[in-house]
Amino acid sequence: MRDERDIQAVVSGDHSDPYGFLGMHEENGGLVVRTFTPGAASVSAVAEDGRVLGELEKVHPEGLFAGPVTSESRVPYRLRINWESGIEDEIEDPYRFPSTIGETDLYLFGEGNHLRLYEKFGAHVTELEGVAGVSFAVWAPNARRVSVIGDFNNWDGRRHAMRKHPGGGVWEVFVPGLGEGAVYKYEIKGADGNLRPLKADPFGMRSEKLPGTASVVHDPDRYEWGDASWMENRVGKNALDSPMAIYEMHLGSWRRNDDGTYYTYEQLARELVPYVLEMGYTHIEFLPPTEYPFDGSWGYQPLGLFAPTSRFGTPDDFKKLVDELHRAGIGVIIDWVPAHFPEDAHGLGLFDGTHLYEHADPRRGRHADWGTLVFNFGRNEVRNYLLANALFWLSEYHVDGLRVDAVASMLYLDYSREEGEWVPNEFGGNEDLEAVSFIKRLNEVVYSEHPGAATLAEESTAWPMVSRPTSMGGLGFGFKWNMGWMHDTLEYVREDPINRRYHHDKVTFGLIYAFNENFVLPLSHDEVVHGKGSLINKMPGDDWRKFANLRAYYGFMYGHPGKQLLFMGGEFGQWREWNHDTALDWHLLDNPMNAGVQAMLQDLNALYKSTPALYEVDFEPAGFEWIEGGDRDQSVVSFLRRGKSPEDVAVVVCNFTPVVRNGFRVGVPAGGSYREVLNTDDTRYGGSGVGNGGGMTAENIYANGREYSVSLDLPPLATIILKPLA
Repeated sequence: MRDERDIQAVVSGDHSDPYGFLGMHEENGGLVVRTFTPGAASVSAVAEDGRVLGELEKVHPEGLFAGPVTSESRVPYRLRINWESGIEDEIEDPYRFPSTIGETDLYLFGEGNHLRLYEKFGAHVTELEGVAGVSFAVWAPNARRVSVIGDFNNWDGRRHAMRKHPGGGVWEVFVPGLGEGAVYKYEIKGADGNLRPLKADPFGMRSEKLPGTASVVHDPDRYEWGDASWMENRVGKNALDSPMAIYEMHLGSWRRNDDGTYYTYEQLARELVPYVLEMGYTHIEFLPPTEYPFDGSWGYQPLGLFAPTSRFGTPDDFKKLVDELHRAGIGVIIDWVPAHFPEDAHGLGLFDGTHLYEHADPRRGRHADWGTLVFNFGRNEVRNYLLANALFWLSEYHVDGLRVDAVASMLYLDYSREEGEWVPNEFGGNEDLEAVSFIKRLNEVVYSEHPGAATLAEESTAWPMVSRPTSMGGLGFGFKWNMGWMHDTLEYVREDPINRRYHHDKVTFGLIYAFNENFVLPLSHDEVVHGKGSLINKMPGDDWRKFANLRAYYGFMYGHPGKQLLFMGGEFGQWREWNHDTALDWHLLDNPMNAGVQAMLQDLNALYKSTPALYEVDFEPAGFEWIEGGDRDQSVVSFLRRGKSPEDVAVVVCNFTPVVRNGFRVGVPAGGSYREVLNTDDTRYGGSGVGNGGGMTAENIYANGREYSVSLDLPPLATIILKPLA
């Protein structure tokens, strides 16, 4: 008998088409209602006006009820339940509701072009036929059965088995009566009939607080934004000719409470926003804020790409933080990780019992170094998942930029792999053509859908045209981190000044390729962890020289073409390297030398933003001109920065030795008076106070190939910046 097979399949959680059996159906010329309700003593089907349409018979002791109803046609109905506990209840039957996924949604998803996929997949508080509830949808094409489970059904996967759309492998169900805050997971039975580990929602917009791993129903439309002015005018904030001074930070270790617990998003909004504003940064960059299981990954092994981590509060709390930053005029960049994901059982790995999100071949699908899985960029649905996620953060969280992590690991099939551990592409090369195609599509979509936003690539190789438009053959990023500049210049400043003459090319080589890409100069978190030491501790010499070196280096960095990025703690010269488990050493600001570095960064940011010559023409040779780059014996470099207007000029001179050089002549572009607008040796910063009295007049004395020059007293281990007086 079909009924007996169906009944057994429902009771055992093995029915492939629960909507074809449960709910109201025509049968033998009439209508019958079936429901699986474990724990019920009796069940009746009742009309909307309360009339009893039929008493259902218990046809299986596990709780399957069925029976004819007195209705001439399909009508809305409810289930009146007398529970074995003695409680009477009346609920909506989830199996009486239509599908929440349309054919167009499925078509676009299969094509890889459903850019607002997050509005359909995942969990959504909604109304269906006038009934409030939550719709769930998940992609699991190779599953035999998928159910949504939670406290609302006693985590019983037989209760809310989902409807499958065979063409796209999408499963969905509407659970009436459910609302925001409900905790849930997906129970998935693979094609082999075995249950998979319970899975968090790939599209879950909120995660259970750790150590829990479930998803939480969240209504993203409840928050009321107050940053309309910022959003309307942000187009210029990420422009190539705008100033970008980025404060990179880790949400969990900027500050902590006295008992060592995390600051919440709300506390960060109260204290971080005024601090970043006071320091003069234009942007803040968060290490990945998406949910992740292991604290030590800092977010770079994400498992909840649509959910801000629950460590610090709710999604709305994170929106409030972004909102407050925008109201203060500060842009928000987040680190975004589409390259890989961890193997935790509740995550994406073997999601439906098959290699769904990741490549099946470990030579393509697994990073042995990181213990992570690699997204299958050749699969339309996976590409769509990631594209929709990128747009989700820009749309729903008003984020202004995505710094894309580990791009090199995506571009190269042999990334961190030995011979025999990777598979060449169809042309025999080591380029991952599918990942390249995805990256180009990502950048095209981001810039077309959100013209005010930006993408930034962490890419450490010589791959050409990373930050050039796809129409020109580039990857389409807005900016690229200049890892070569970072490594070379850090190697240079680590040298004792007496040896720097032998490494002079380390400080000048970056100008050979400075205009090949739209570069960001990153002194990032990666340079102050894993035994590398802090920035101040990379500097040679005694404490005074360490601080002087650091200040001079920052001055050189801000004078150099490229946008600016500094990781937290570097702005006041933290001595110990960064530890994600503790707060920064803010007590160091009681030391005048540390406070001096912070004061100098404030002044440097203010000068940078008010001096078009330092940012307007960062990515073209016209914005830079050597005065003298070859003085290796004295370890002095000098150069001009130019803005778009002829009068926008800055002269940058760096002395990387502890020798005071009195009467040091430097060629300048024109006669007239010049003002010393920054001197990293200023006593206010902890320096020795050697300088030029605030200004000087150019003389008609030939120097450095120029008709006019100025005579300078160059401070020891210092950078000075001059500007012509109008």
